[in-house]
Amino acid sequence: MPGCAFYGNFAVVGISEPRHNKTFSGLALDEKLHQKNVQPRCGLLVIDLKSGDIVHSLRIEGVVLELYDVVALLGVRRLMAIGFRRAKFGGW
Repeated sequence: MPGCAFYGNFAVVGISEPRHNKTFSGLALDEKLHQKNVQPRCGLLVIDLKSGDIVHSLRIEGVVLELYDVVALLGVRRLMAIGFRRAKFGGW
């Protein structure tokens, strides 16, 4: 599992798309997804630990296919994610 963080009665779980290479091919997960006609996805799931229900989700699309960890930042407001950007005149 790419990562999991707990906050109160909730777990925030990271999910990633499977790697398709020699090491990770032919897993039971691939067959299970195929049987249920479900496409793999990358994102976050918020799970209510009392009921086991997924109460919120966030799908991440584009170039990001994998998450490596999930962290709960307590007391943080107005969090921003700043991506990489090239300088206007070359370089970083």
